[in-house]
Amino acid sequence: MQNTEGKVIAITGASSGMGKAIAIELAKNGVKVVLGARRTEQLQQLVEEIKSTGGEATSTTIDVKNKADLIRLVNTAFEKYGKLDVIVNNEGVSQLSRIDALDIDGWEEMIDINLKGVLYGMAATIPVFKQQQSGHIVNIISTSGIKIVPMQGVYAGTKNAIRTIAEAFRQESDGNIRITGISPGFVKTDFANNIKNEDMKTAVQKGMEQIAINPIAIANAVIYAISQPDDVEIGDIVIRPSKQN
Repeated sequence: MQNTEGKVIAITGASSGMGKAIAIELAKNGVKVVLGARRTEQLQQLVEEIKSTGGEATSTTIDVKNKADLIRLVNTAFEKYGKLDVIVNNEGVSQLSRIDALDIDGWEEMIDINLKGVLYGMAATIPVFKQQQSGHIVNIISTSGIKIVPMQGVYAGTKNAIRTIAEAFRQESDGNIRITGISPGFVKTDFANNIKNEDMKTAVQKGMEQIAINPIAIANAVIYAISQPDDVEIGDIVIRPSKQN
């Protein structure tokens, strides 16, 4: 992918799952990756893994619930590589339950990470991208929200909020800052581990075991979106197992 060579890309939630796969595949394609996540040790291991295969990577420990951490992620990119071309807002969490179960703590966690965390990522990068007169925001969303089902109401709501915000930003942008939404279905990750509702955790894990796709598929979608010519914007990509309903 000739248009990825030399790009500097920041990734949130980079220590495992889709974020880790995205980081590894981007690095293979000549991207300098700036990795952010809460788990410092896993981040450092990933940086060493990428460097050991000839890639370029650096990391900083962040929590997307803190807007100052996203600014620090951007600053890390500039301190190390002198620029930032793309941010991949990948961090996400899911708590699945009926609305009337009133899992307010779960609601707030999803709003803080899935919605506010992405907004903080956008807020940290938009001024930089405006100054550069170029930049690309890639939001990892979900097929939840495309298909509304019970138990996923608030989770899907946070994801659909990002769809709405991204479309508004696309229309407001003068074209120098591109924005892409990628909505994965079942992907082989440890995503279900954080689900508190044991029945839903079991159901999601079973679905992953039966039909989930390799997270490299999501990484390839990111590469496709960011490797387009500057005058081409990939809006939305839905990528899921062919067997997923």
